[in-house]
Amino acid sequence: MSILIKNATLINEGVVTSNACVLVDSRGIISKITDNTDNLNADQVIDATGHYLIPGVIDAHVHFREPGLTHKGDIYSESRAAVSGGITSYMDMPNTSPQVLTQQTLEDKYKLSSQKSSANYSFFMGVSLDNIDEVLKTDPNKVCGAKIFLCNSTGDMKANSEKMLQDMFSQCNFLIATHCEDEDIVQENARKVKQEHGNAVPWDLHVDIRSERACVESTKMAVELAKKHNTRLHVVHLTTQGEVDLFRQLPNVPLEEKRITCETTPHHLWFDRSNYATLGAKLKCNPSVKEANHKEALLSGLKEGLIDMIATDHAPHTLKEKQDPSYWTCPSGLPTIQFSLNVLLEMHLRGEIELTQIVDKMCHAPAKVFQVDRRGFVREGYWADLTLFKLSEGGDENVTEVNQNTIRGKCGWSPFEGTVFRSKVTHTIVSGKLAYENGQINDKVVGERILFNRK
Repeated sequence: MSILIKNATLINEGVVTSNACVLVDSRGIISKITDNTDNLNADQVIDATGHYLIPGVIDAHVHFREPGLTHKGDIYSESRAAVSGGITSYMDMPNTSPQVLTQQTLEDKYKLSSQKSSANYSFFMGVSLDNIDEVLKTDPNKVCGAKIFLCNSTGDMKANSEKMLQDMFSQCNFLIATHCEDEDIVQENARKVKQEHGNAVPWDLHVDIRSERACVESTKMAVELAKKHNTRLHVVHLTTQGEVDLFRQLPNVPLEEKRITCETTPHHLWFDRSNYATLGAKLKCNPSVKEANHKEALLSGLKEGLIDMIATDHAPHTLKEKQDPSYWTCPSGLPTIQFSLNVLLEMHLRGEIELTQIVDKMCHAPAKVFQVDRRGFVREGYWADLTLFKLSEGGDENVTEVNQNTIRGKCGWSPFEGTVFRSKVTHTIVSGKLAYENGQINDKVVGERILFNRK
C-alpha cells in the first residue's frame, strides 16, 4: 500500500522544511520528497498539517527480555511500546536466557522477531570468556555488533579477562559495544556500603556503589584497548563528567570517520540523584543515575558532539521485582522506550536542546554509528521509517500523559509515571507500513531485519 504524507514540517539532516510531502511506494521505499502534491497519488493520504515529520527513531540499545525472561517483557510487547513512541528500529542486547553466545541462539532471536516484532530489529552477539571463535563467525552486514559487559549487571555476562579482551579487540573486524564499569571498584564500594548499612541501604547510595570512578576507569581501559588495536568501539550509556572529559581528548573528526563512539540515555539526561527520594528502586539502573552536575555534563557533551547518540537502555522488570525492599536483590533497569522521544521533546520545550539536534542524535547518528543500510534519514530510495508528532501549544490535547492507561510495556510501570509531556506521537511508519496511528497499533505490521552497509 502506498502512502502520501502532505503538509508536514520536515526535520531532516539539520534542515526544517515547511509544507513537505513524502510519497512512500508499495515496496515501503520513499519514492518522492517534494513541496508539491500535484500528480501524486497514493492508497492512503495523511494530512500532516500541524505535525512534525522526522525519520523513525533508531534505538540501538534495548533489553526486550526474550527468550527466557518474558515475564518482564517480550519482543511483541516491547516493540509495540516502541512504535507507540515513534521508534521504528531497535537493537537488542544478548543478556537473555539463554544468553546469545552462539550463532544459533542469535539466529533464533531473529526468527522470533520476524514473526511478531512491530518495529525493525537487530541483535547483538554476546561475548563470554570462551566464545571468541563463535563471535568471529558473525556477519557484520547482518548483525549490529558484539556486546561485552566489563562488569556484572543483569544477566551476569561479565567478560573482562585481560587475555579475552586483548583477543577480541585485536581480532574483531566489526563494532564492539561495551558496558563500562570497573568490577573491582564496584565490589569494593559495595563492601563499604554493606559494612555500614547492612541490608538497609538507602537507594541513592547506588550512586556511590556504581560510582563515577568505576565508570571512568573502565571506559578509559576500553578506549586505550581500542586505540591500541584500532578497534571499532562503541561505549554504551555514558553517565559521568569524567567520561565526557575522556572523549574530549579523542580526535575531533566527522562521525563517519570515528573509530570510537559513545551514547547516553534519556533517563540519565532527565533524572539525577535527587530523584531517588521519590522514585527509590524505580530509578535503580546500571550505570547509576548520578548527581546533577553529571546530567549537565552529558547534555553539554551531547550538544558539543562528544557524545554521538542517544539510546534508551530500555530494561523492564516487573513491579513486584522492583518492590523488593532489599537493595542487594532488587534488580537494576528501567522501562523507558515508549516515552524516550517525549523526554527529548520536553527538553526542547524547556530550551535545552534543538529539534534538529534531537533528530541527529536519535535518528541520523545511530544510522551512522552502526552503518545502517538505508534507514535513519528521509531520503528518496531509503526505507520509509517515519515518525509524525505534534507539540502542545498549551491547553490542547497534544500531550502524552504517562499513567496505567497509556503504558504499553508488559511490566506496566514507568519511571516517568505522573508526567505530562507536551508532545504527542501520532503516526509511526515502519518500513513503509503504518504501524501506529493516533493511539492504535496495527498488529498486522511486522518490521524488517536491519541490514548494515559495512565493507
